[in-house]
Amino acid sequence: MMRKSQTPTRLFGVALLAVALVLVGLALSISQPASVQAAEGVPAPVSQGGEVTNEVCLACHQRPDQAIEMANGDSLDISVDPEAYQTSVHGAQGMSCTQCHTNITGYPHPAIEAQSRREYSLQFQQTCKNCHQDQFEANQDSMHADLLAQGNLNAPTCASCHDPHIQGKITGDDGQLLTEAKVWVAETCAACHNAIFQEYEESVHGAGIIEGQSATDSPTCTSCHGVHSIPDPNTAEFRINSPKICADCHTDETIMAKYGLSTNVLDTYVADFHGTTVTLFQKQHPDQETNAPVCFDCHGVHNIIAVDDPQKGIAVKENMLAACQRCHPGANINFPDSWLSHYIPSPDRYPLVYWVQMFYTILIPLVIGAMVLFVLSDIYRIIRMRGKKNTPPPTENTTGTA
Repeated sequence: MMRKSQTPTRLFGVALLAVALVLVGLALSISQPASVQAAEGVPAPVSQGGEVTNEVCLACHQRPDQAIEMANGDSLDISVDPEAYQTSVHGAQGMSCTQCHTNITGYPHPAIEAQSRREYSLQFQQTCKNCHQDQFEANQDSMHADLLAQGNLNAPTCASCHDPHIQGKITGDDGQLLTEAKVWVAETCAACHNAIFQEYEESVHGAGIIEGQSATDSPTCTSCHGVHSIPDPNTAEFRINSPKICADCHTDETIMAKYGLSTNVLDTYVADFHGTTVTLFQKQHPDQETNAPVCFDCHGVHNIIAVDDPQKGIAVKENMLAACQRCHPGANINFPDSWLSHYIPSPDRYPLVYWVQMFYTILIPLVIGAMVLFVLSDIYRIIRMRGKKNTPPPTENTTGTA
C-alpha cells in the first residue's frame, strides 16, 4: 500500500523537474547570443520595419569590448559608450545612429562585406557629406584626398580625425578653435605623423600647448597647415607663402607683447634682400623655387626653438652663423653681425645703427634739398638773363625845336 501511495508523488516530482529544466533552457536561449543581449531597462532590438532608436542600438552596443573579426584578421570595435556619445556633438544634437548607419533597420543586421577595418571605414566617406558639405568639399582639395584618390588606403578620411561616437566640440561660438582642442588636434595628427609630432612636442610652439605654457597663443597643426583643405607643404607655392603664415601670429601686437617679441618680423623680412626676392617670386612666379630663405629655413619647421635657447637659439651668434652658412658657406664669424633680428633700430636696441640711420635721414634730405634749391636758382638766373637779352634798348627823343 505504501508503494502505491508514493507513485503519484514521485511522478509529480519528475514532472516538476522537467518543467524547471524547460524553463531554464528557454531562459538560456533567450539570453544568447551574449553580443545581442539587451541590457537591463533598455528596449530589445526590434524586427525589420520597426523604428530603430538609439536606445535600441545601445541595448547591444553599449556592452564594452565587443568586436567583429574581419576577413583579413582585423578587429572591428562595435562598442559605443552611451555617456560619451551623449556628450559628443552628434549626441548633443540628438542625431540617431541610423542617420549614419542607413542600412540598419533592425536585427539581424546586413552582412558586412568589407574585408578589412579600413575598407569598412571608407564605406562611410560619403556619409559625412550629408551634414558637412562645406567641409567635405574643402577636404576634396586637400593632399589627403589626393592621396586617397591615388589609391593610398592609408590616407585619412573624416572618421580618421573625427570619431563620430565621441567627437566633442572643438570650436567656440566665434568659430575659433578652443584652447583645449589644440591639444586634441596635435594628438590626432600624431596618429599618422608621429615623428613630426615628437619634434613639435619639443618645440617652443608644442611645449606652449601641451605643457600649457602658452596654450591660448601657440599654434597647433591646423594653424599652419589648414583644417580641411590641407595643401602639400612640399610645393614651391607653400614655401613662398609661408612667411604670411608665420606673420598671422607674429605681427599680432597683443600676442607678441606677452613674450617680448618684435611685431616687425614681416616688414623687416620683406625690406631685406631675402624677403624682397621671395615677394617678387610670390607675385610673378608663385610655382617656381627660389633659393632665398623663408622663415623656417632659419628657425626650423616643426622643431622651432626659442631664439634665446643657449644650445640652438639663433639669437646666439654661433648658432646664427651656422644657419647663415647653409646658404653662405664662406660666411665668417662676423657675418651675422649685419642681422638685426627683425627689430627696427632704436636708441635702446642697436643704437649705433639707429644714430647712423638718423644721420643719413637728416643729411640726405638736406643735400638733396640744397641741390634742388641750387638748380631752381640757376634756372631762375637763366630765365632772367634771357629776359634782359630780348628786351630792346630805350630810344632817344630826336624831336627838334622849331
